[in-house]
Amino acid sequence: MSDVAPPLTQWLGGTLLKAELGSFEMSFTVRKEMTNPAGLLHGGIHASILDDIIGMTVAALGLANLYVSINLHIDFLAPAKIGETVVAKSTIIRSGKTIVNAVAEIYNESGQLLSKATSNLANTGMPTVL
Repeated sequence: MSDVAPPLTQWLGGTLLKAELGSFEMSFTVRKEMTNPAGLLHGGIHASILDDIIGMTVAALGLANLYVSINLHIDFLAPAKIGETVVAKSTIIRSGKTIVNAVAEIYNESGQLLSKATSNLANTGMPTVL
């Protein structure tokens, strides 16, 4: 990711695969520092990837004001191990004047769903600064 990306986005080290208005797709390699004591992708990293790709997708809508997450519900469904590549996909469900609703999922290389999230983002009233 670019130097202008937030530090967490840079640390996650994702590769943009596809970007369309209202949806993104990115790949990530599971590194040791992303895992829990069992060597599996940490739930907090699932959350970070899901929240980050949703945020990028909302930012790409080009809305006048900054939108921030007000909730993030995650279902953890299957593990990923060190060295595996996972793919995150996001979709905007509804973009309103005050709330944007979005979903995101993480899949393994064979297409198995690993985690899924829903999120609402609220209009802060602050102009978007990029």
